[in-house]
This record gives sequence, structure tokens and C-alpha cells, in this order.
Amino acid sequence: MKELMAARRAVRDAASDEEAVRAARARVRDAKVALGERGCPWWEEATDEQLAPRLAAAFRALLRGRAEDATVCPSDGARVAGGEGWRARMDLARRVAREGVARGELQLLRGGEPVEEGAELRGPIRVGRGPRFR
Repeated sequence: MKELMAARRAVRDAASDEEAVRAARARVRDAKVALGERGCPWWEEATDEQLAPRLAAAFRALLRGRAEDATVCPSDGARVAGGEGWRARMDLARRVAREGVARGELQLLRGGEPVEEGAELRGPIRVGRGPRFR
């Protein structure tokens, strides 16, 4: 919710800069998708296919609310997007994070070091901003 309000303020504040408005509107869209206001309604049981965009948006929204070098736990995204059944969505959260890595949008870290491609995603891993984070 905090990111949604910050993004809305960014739209207002960037009124004369088209590039900044576009970026701020993308932030608003991500926050709304993460919260279930766009896409599959939050009150309905979502399939993994329906929940994947919400998880990706949740990771982006959570990371935007933190310092550029900060990370989030995959469970943070699962809690935002998966609601009470978030634990059952952890494998999906890891898969969505790995897909974000493939796009260059996210990075996966273990002990502060990048996780090698194809490595098992069990145990303590963190999700951070990748080189193409938007």
C-alpha cells in the first residue's frame, strides 16, 4: 500500500516530464497488480499462471520501497501475492524470481553473493534488483 501511494505521488510530481510519468505509472500498475486490484481478483483463488504476474509485481514493488542495494525474501512476495496460503506458493515465488533473473530484472543472492544459474533455490536466498530493474 505504501508503494502505491508513493507511486501515485510520483505521477503527480512528474506531470511535466513524460519519461518520469511513464515510470511512475508503471510503479502504480505494479503496486495495483501486487495488491490484486488488477488481474485475477485477490478474493478469488488464483492459479499459478494467474498469480505469477502478481508475484513479479510484488517483488518489484517491495524492492522499490527499499534502498537500491536492499533485498527481499521470496516469502515477502509470496505473502503479498498469495495471502493466507502464501506458504503453498513458495515454489512459484522462487520460479518467478528465477524468471526475473533471466530477464535481468532481478538477481538472486545467497550470503550476499549471486546464486549461480540452475542452482537449487532452497534455504536462505534473497531477491534483489537486477541490471534491468525498472
